[in-house]
Amino acid sequence: MSDGNGYRQSPVEITVPPVGARIQVPPFYRSSRRDTRGAVIAAILFVLTIFSTLAVGTEFASAYQAGVAPFTNGRVFPYATVIAHPALLLTGLPFAFTLMVILLAHELGHFFACRHYHIPASFPYFVPAPTLIGTFGAFIRIRAPIFNRKALFDVGLSGPVVGFLFALPALVVGIAMSKVVPGAQSQGWIVFGNPPLVKLLESILRPNVRQGDLLLDPVGRAAWVGLFVTALNLLPVSQLDGGHVVYAVAPDKHRYISLAVILALVPMGYLWSGWLLWAALLLVFLGLRHPPLLDYWEPLDEKRKFWAFIGLVIFLLCFTPIPLAFHGA
Repeated sequence: MSDGNGYRQSPVEITVPPVGARIQVPPFYRSSRRDTRGAVIAAILFVLTIFSTLAVGTEFASAYQAGVAPFTNGRVFPYATVIAHPALLLTGLPFAFTLMVILLAHELGHFFACRHYHIPASFPYFVPAPTLIGTFGAFIRIRAPIFNRKALFDVGLSGPVVGFLFALPALVVGIAMSKVVPGAQSQGWIVFGNPPLVKLLESILRPNVRQGDLLLDPVGRAAWVGLFVTALNLLPVSQLDGGHVVYAVAPDKHRYISLAVILALVPMGYLWSGWLLWAALLLVFLGLRHPPLLDYWEPLDEKRKFWAFIGLVIFLLCFTPIPLAFHGA
């Protein structure tokens, strides 16, 4: 039979086994038609996100060329300028290309993990937006239940790990190419906070430069965005990537951890108001529950538990309590 998404479901009878038993159920969704409509929508969103990130990239490029912090002149939305002068979009290419590659790598990590387990998933959908980074990120839709904890863990963690592996070399290149400008990180209207990984690499690659005096070039700024997106996704909440990992490792503790993290984001709103918005969005749209698995009983192996620790390390390296601050606020 076929569901509303065009996937044919083979008749499979699933019974609940006794606790401790292992069960195997073959993949029960098979594509009965190509997702042409989804591919068209994904392509349109991809093109729009290229434009929005190129537009924002022009601001990072012009500020870097002038040796000043981005948005120093208060030009937060440069879209009217680039529409009037389309040639300026070429200057935004380093930022836009780097960021799009990092986001695409993140989503393809999820996508190919789904393919490995024969879980139907959509193409990556990018979300263009008139924000300081030109996008709200990207996502894929998983169109069938995930069978067991091993598959859930691999699908959840693969995206952040692959995205991080692409962001890391971009950050190294960006820091190496950056300019030394006294007070570079405090002179703009918007101040970007640095996560521990940025501070660590700055101390290694530019040891004689005082932290706060390094003006990241557009490639480095795109890598910064990649780290920020990675940290958000690895928050151990609900159906975020970090929530998937927690549910795979300890499904009985997932709801309590999700609630604790959302409650912790509320006082952090005094440091950055965006955490209050993020907490509200998580609570309203995702909630605390996680979709059930067909097999809860097969435990994770030691290798995946080690990778869970690696995921925690990546989160700590990418997370900053104050990602953005407004000068004078």
